[in-house]
Amino acid sequence: MKPELPRFYVHCCNNSSKLDKSEMGFSQTMDSQSPCQLVLFGKSSAEKELAKSIKDSKALKLSDNAQLEIVLHSDTETPVEENCFRCDSFLSSLSTTRFGRFLIWSPRLPSTHDVVSQSLKPTDVIFQRWTAISASFLLEQCVLLMFSLKAEGDCAGRSQNMWESPRGCLMFSFTLQMEDGRVVPLVQYVVCLAMTEAINDVCHKNGIPYLHVRIKWPNDLYLNGLKVGGILCTSTYRSKKFNVSAGIGLNIDNEQPTTCLNAVLQKLTSISCQLQREDILAAFFNKFEDLFDLFIDKGFQPLEQLYYQAWLHSGQRVIVQEKDDNQLVENVVTVQGLTSSGYLLAVGEGGQMCELHPDGNSFDFFKGLVRRKLT
Repeated sequence: MKPELPRFYVHCCNNSSKLDKSEMGFSQTMDSQSPCQLVLFGKSSAEKELAKSIKDSKALKLSDNAQLEIVLHSDTETPVEENCFRCDSFLSSLSTTRFGRFLIWSPRLPSTHDVVSQSLKPTDVIFQRWTAISASFLLEQCVLLMFSLKAEGDCAGRSQNMWESPRGCLMFSFTLQMEDGRVVPLVQYVVCLAMTEAINDVCHKNGIPYLHVRIKWPNDLYLNGLKVGGILCTSTYRSKKFNVSAGIGLNIDNEQPTTCLNAVLQKLTSISCQLQREDILAAFFNKFEDLFDLFIDKGFQPLEQLYYQAWLHSGQRVIVQEKDDNQLVENVVTVQGLTSSGYLLAVGEGGQMCELHPDGNSFDFFKGLVRRKLT
């Protein structure tokens, strides 16, 4: 029996459902009386001074005006606990000149994405005060990460789907600025690629087998056929610049509901070694800064072959369903790569090249794609 091919439908439907808890783990409702705590820290003296200025200015706010406690890492003496972020370990592994050098850590937060996209803007007074360093530089430094539990229902995903963050996940968001709107949609691919490269880099440095995390277009991370991570990129336009917020979730230590990096690693080697979130986060920014600079300078083409090595779809045959005189017609196409605009490039059985892109309604991109013939 031949395996059933994925089917792409050319129709629109309403899909307002959110992720089920059984699919993404569990969540914990935040106590409305206990404030969220944000811990600010930086790599250099200038970034540490920035942290102090942000704390004093009270510029950080949550979208629902929830209580917020802001502290400096230099003022805390937090013991190393199971879910405590090891700031010094992260900073010692970080070799970037821009990204990841100013971090905000929280043990529990409604949404990292909302804080970086709504609370920190280069037009804010706190950034305008910093004349020695450009506002865009400061914006790219800011990373907000969370290691514990998010409040149920407040975590933004694609099409407003709910994200759950059980213990064992690395969840973080960061910001960057771009001027060319034509390449903004491709940033999510650079982020995905940087994460797969970062995981390989950490495995190599620890002398352990590569995990071969793969990319499911457009923004999911898979390991052994199971989802272990996802990326969300959003943007706003202001003052002739696109302010992009990238959110990443990666399941490192929690085997439920599917699998995690360390669970697969334990099956591959007898070496007693666990991937650490601080190492992966630092490796991600080290990789992303290099890939992003190349992307901005020369476009996505220099990264394409590396990206195709990591993704799941080269040569994948799929069925496109289209309406012809009010009748559904099925055509088989084969995925070849990406178009210049970032959608799937495919070829039909007759050799006709076409572009596949989502209809914007289906949660699974491969269950709701529209075909456009290319001339």
